This record gives sequence, structure tokens and C-alpha cells, in this order.
Amino acid sequence: MSSVEPPFPWQMSLEEEMASFQALKPRLQVMWQTVMSRDEEAYTSVVVPSLTLDQSELQKIAGASFYEERLLFLLIRLRNPRARMVYVTSQPVHPMILEYYFQFLAGIPASHARARLTLLCAYDASPRSLTEKILERPRLIQRIRDGIDDKNRAYLTVFNSTPLERRLSALLGIPMNGVDPQLCDLGTKSGSRKVFREAEIPLPEGAEDLKSTDEVVEALADIRGKRPEAKRAVVKLNESFSGEGNALFRYPERKDKDSMRRALDAVEFAVKTESYDSYFGKFTKMGGIAEEFVEANEKRSPSAQVRVSPKQEVSIISTHDQILGGPGGQVFLGCTFPAQDQYRIRIQNAGARVGDVLARHGVMSRFGVDFLVWRENDRRDWNMCALEINLRMGGTTHPFLALQFLTGGQLDPGTGLFYSQSGQAKYYKATDNLSSPDYRGLLPEDIIDILTLDKLHYNHRSESGVLFHLIGAVSQYGKLGMTAIANSRDQVEELYDHTLAILDREAAAGRRPTEIERPEPPEATPEKSMIAE
Repeated sequence: MSSVEPPFPWQMSLEEEMASFQALKPRLQVMWQTVMSRDEEAYTSVVVPSLTLDQSELQKIAGASFYEERLLFLLIRLRNPRARMVYVTSQPVHPMILEYYFQFLAGIPASHARARLTLLCAYDASPRSLTEKILERPRLIQRIRDGIDDKNRAYLTVFNSTPLERRLSALLGIPMNGVDPQLCDLGTKSGSRKVFREAEIPLPEGAEDLKSTDEVVEALADIRGKRPEAKRAVVKLNESFSGEGNALFRYPERKDKDSMRRALDAVEFAVKTESYDSYFGKFTKMGGIAEEFVEANEKRSPSAQVRVSPKQEVSIISTHDQILGGPGGQVFLGCTFPAQDQYRIRIQNAGARVGDVLARHGVMSRFGVDFLVWRENDRRDWNMCALEINLRMGGTTHPFLALQFLTGGQLDPGTGLFYSQSGQAKYYKATDNLSSPDYRGLLPEDIIDILTLDKLHYNHRSESGVLFHLIGAVSQYGKLGMTAIANSRDQVEELYDHTLAILDREAAAGRRPTEIERPEPPEATPEKSMIAE
């Protein structure tokens, strides 16, 4: 490539960028209707799995850059023999990891799928978002453009959308399949509470649009006035993407504001390394909310995943029960699918109502809605309230993609169950947080060996097995993700526990007695994987 100016408007102004982004939206609507209504239509999917989130928060997650590998489940799109994909990462993807995914494309030769995949890399491991790295590299942008067969039949897939992704969409000249960044406030903690009110869905007592500790104290006092029995409350950063943005507040015996302020000094942060000054410095910058902490004998945290199409059609993708841990049980560790029978349809319906409101505001996106359900004294009826909206992909997105990837089935909206092509109801348990010091030093080749020798691979005949992700992170960080799929909840739990036992056994067996002591990596708290719901 010569050193001449690149053949696209690199110096595009913000006004030109905004106009281009808006002009591209109708193209996505037309293409969506064509691709979704016909089989084997030719198109190109450009996948940029950038975690364009608060980088100071993101750095708390061990191996965060490898989370870009989670969307490799989107290789399912190459099942269409006329589809093409451009997949961009910060660092190279190990060839064996790609081969691992290609083997699951039933009915498609791996060589054929591989020929339709353009894999590109920024070769930049710095702790910044992938989209930022791409925008710094005009020639990489041109290579992405070169991988697009027909710009009129192509679209951009992102993990979350910000003005950076909007600019990339405009520079590539293809529409973005994601929420318009101008509407992202609807997915903040404050925005979520407003949407829930508009959708007439119960939400915890609290206040939003707070900007200072004085306003937080005022809100906490107001909650106590309306809920005299309240023992705890939660303060949340507006734009936090995980449980790390929460702080647990314990009410003092005295109800005056001075006592509240002193109690605020002792809030319990979800991340051990967080400090009062750092947290409330971010709070002053981005704002946040305070809301009651619901106390109950039995609580669960289901979520609904919803899509608003480019035609403003609302559809339910899935429901999950989230597995939570950390202080106050607010940090996302993993999920089980589907949500429990007792409240699954209720969660679906509430998620659809949120989708209707967001569609009226012009949102077009895949998103998740987190709920809390609880009951006392073994009562049959569950109470429900909505907690937050995540206007992006989340920690439950990629395991559901894995289920689709492997089974080719679909969700039955009437029951909330997912059925494979054989008609078998499917269940899974997933996590991004399999972590052990013994796993450090395992190579992707070792993980594949363990899967193969111990017959953990997903089996298309039994429609059960394990699929790993974040494989690239295991050697350095001793961490990887897993989705265990089976034909009942009990089978899933058995498979999940069996796989953990084998991993621990094989990893421990691979350590040498005289192994040189290595410094441990920075302590990582359980992540609310994106990351999180």
C-alpha cells in the first residue's frame, strides 16, 4: 500500500460523521428484512468486539483484552455458505482456537468457512478499547473495507456502542447493528429507572440523577423515611458495567443526616482495591443512583435478553438466572438457562414491555434487563422489581450464542424454553470465571487435549457437552470461560461439576514439583462479566 491519503474521509468532521451514520440506518432496515426473510443470502458481517467501557474499571478484570474472543460464537453466521465475516481483535487469535470453533459448524467444511473469514488484528495489547486502536490505524480500516464484499449488504456488529463505534461505522460506510450512541443514557442506572417507570414495572425505592455525596446522603435519608425497616441500600455508578460499580451502605441506628454521612464513609465496595475518594470521584463525574437493598429469605436475580429490530419489532431472546457473589451478592459470576419456571414468563413479559418503551424512544439493539425476585417464608408467589438495563451485549449473550451455535435450535416464546432441531429442550450453565493458579501455563493446545482425552466435547448425537471460551487468557491469567449444555438442569450441574473436577485434576498433574515460584497475578475479584449483566 502506498503512502497516499486513504480512500475514505479520514478527516471527517463530527457533523459529517453524524450525517453519515444517520444516512446508513435505512440500509440496515432493508438488509435486515432481506437477510432474515430468506435463507443463504449473501452478506458480510464485520465484528468488532471492543469493550468500549470505562477503562479504569475494565482494568480490574484479569485478562480483559481476551474478552474479545467471546464473540467468536458469532462464527455461527458462516453456516450460511454465502455469508462472509470480518473479525477484528487487539491481539492475534491462536489458530487452534479458530479450529476449535470451526469444527462445530455442522454441514460446512472448515476450509470453506475459513475462506470466508477475514481475521484482522491491531497488534496492540495496550489497555484501551479495540475501537480506539482501530481508529488510530487508517490502513487497518482500509483492510476491513477490503474484506467487505458489498457495502450495501454489510453491517457492523459491536459489543457496545459509543461515539467511537459510530465513527467507525461512518468511516467503513456500513450501518451499525447497535443502539445509537445518542440514546445510550437510557441504559445508564438513572436512565433505567426512568424507563421502568414509563413501562409501569416495579422498581426499588430510590433516586436517580445524583451527582454529589450530599445528594446521595439526601437520597439515602429519603429511602429510610419511606422504608423505616430498611437495613441497607445500594449506591451505583451511572455508567458502571458490572457489580464493581456498586457500593453497599448500611443504615446507622440514628436517622439524622450527620449519622448517614458518617455511615457513607464506611460503605462496602464490591472491589477490594476501591477507595472512597476514587469511587466518589467517579460518582461526581458520571453521576449515579441510590436505592433500597431488598432484604428477603429467598432472593434470585433473573434477567431477560431482548432485541429491538431495525423495524422496531420487539422479541425475547432468552431468560437466565444470574449466579451472583461478592459483597451483598451483587457481582455477576455466571448464569443458568433458562430462568426458573415460577417466574420465567413474568420476566419475559416485563422485558418485552421495556423493549416497547425503548423502541418508542428509537432504540434498535440487543439488550438485557436485570430483575430481582424474592419471597418470604416459602410463599408460592414471587415479588418482582426491575434493577437495570444494559443497552449492549452482556454476560449472558455469548453462552446463548453458544447454544445456537451448537444446536441450530430456537426459543419458544410461549414457554421460554429453547428446543434443538431434534425437539429436545436444552439447558446450560455458563461462567467467565473459571480461575485457578494451577491453570496458569496451560496452553490452548492443552485445553483442547483435555477436552478431547476426557471426552468433554459437545456431542451432536447426545446434544450435550462443554464449550470453552476465553481460551487465550488461560496461560497468562489462569482463567477461562465455560458453557455446559445438557438436556436437564440436573444433567447440566453434573456435567459442570465433572468438568471442573477434570480441569483441576489435569492442571494440578501438569505442575512440576520443582516448579519455579512465580509472582501471583494481581488479585481479581469475581467479575460481573460483561461483561456483564
